[in-house]
Amino acid sequence: MKIIKRITLITTLFIFLAATVMAQGLPQAKTPEEVGMSSERLARLTSGLQEAVDKGQIPGAVAIVLRKGKVAYSKAIGFQDREKGIPMSDSSIFRIYSMSKTFTSLAVMMLMEEGKLILADPISKFLPELKNMKVGETRLNEYTGKEELVLVPANREITIQDLLRHTSGLTYWFFGKPSLNKAQWQANNPFDFKLTLAEMVTKISKVPLCYQPGTTWDYSQSTDVLGRLVEVVSGVDFETFISERITKPLKLTDTGFWVEGTEKQARIAEPQGEPPDGKKPSAIDITKRPNWLSGGGGMVSTASDYARLCQLFLNGGILDGVRLLSPKTVALMTSNHLPANIQYAPVLQSQLGPSFPSAEVGNGFGLGFCVRIAPGLNPQPGSVGDYSWAGYLGTYFWVDPQEELVAVLMMQIRANRNYYRSYMRDLVYQAIVD
Repeated sequence: MKIIKRITLITTLFIFLAATVMAQGLPQAKTPEEVGMSSERLARLTSGLQEAVDKGQIPGAVAIVLRKGKVAYSKAIGFQDREKGIPMSDSSIFRIYSMSKTFTSLAVMMLMEEGKLILADPISKFLPELKNMKVGETRLNEYTGKEELVLVPANREITIQDLLRHTSGLTYWFFGKPSLNKAQWQANNPFDFKLTLAEMVTKISKVPLCYQPGTTWDYSQSTDVLGRLVEVVSGVDFETFISERITKPLKLTDTGFWVEGTEKQARIAEPQGEPPDGKKPSAIDITKRPNWLSGGGGMVSTASDYARLCQLFLNGGILDGVRLLSPKTVALMTSNHLPANIQYAPVLQSQLGPSFPSAEVGNGFGLGFCVRIAPGLNPQPGSVGDYSWAGYLGTYFWVDPQEELVAVLMMQIRANRNYYRSYMRDLVYQAIVD
């Protein structure tokens, strides 16, 4: 009997210590009820994600919810690698893809606060290759009756604000309206992981913009250009800046551009085969240092690391006594920066769903985030002023200042990723009971 009690005590202590390590120093709520959430209702999120694992819809997930500065919920469910039978853990490392953009935007705003740049600066002030850009426009040839690509001068220069809010005129090759022909793209493809950031910017400078700067919101390589801006302004490579100025001070021990060492590589979460053909979605190799330090989509992190980053923003730019931004700068970043007459690249609404930054669904876009600007309209629950973004393989986060809430969902699944983001929101908000 004493042995059983001792084992139980050790097990309980292990679970407590694991939770503390997982939260990386974030205070733990004694119970969800302490911070106005229902244990019973949060259990619905656990059972729902477990059901998705059991049905083969997702390989696994890590979900963490903080309210009023304390961890109210944290679960690792399913498989880190379904094929190998490796269970998911709180310390599993994920490719976060476009959730990398938050780090890049933070870096730029830190440099702004140091007086090294202003948001109205033309990017060519620091990256002269991007001066005198051309814009590709399709026009009808009155003689042939066919549409032709015509290059015209940009009406104005691309600003740093344009890059932060995705109104630069750039695009991703898989989004928007590529106003350039295949030959131009193949000759100057800037979306190439073999490139350095400097080489990428040079390639971009040789490709026409899709839109006049400031006129159209198009999800794009803008944030990767900002990574090169950080290098030029700071005088150090992008990886060094992120590490020395952000991840180390915030104690984000598993966040970076690649996963180094056998122990950490054993914690990499992998995607699984997806319908309709059972093939795995493509995933970048994160076991080697990349040439392209992609601040737009090349970073890795854990749920707990990313929750700490989100808590920094919720706290107004400070965490555990480490201040990276002022509250006013955080407020600027999380305000809507899209003008009322902004246009949108085609197909994006169907791709982004409720995260589409349009007033039609109650959203705008800030300096790195989708921002909710109106009540109602959006099918997802939330609050005016909440901000969020997501990654290619299903990762997702949001911060709700009104509810003092941070939520992070980490998984590696492409199919139905919008569904599980909405599911996470539904199940978190229904658990708030105060």
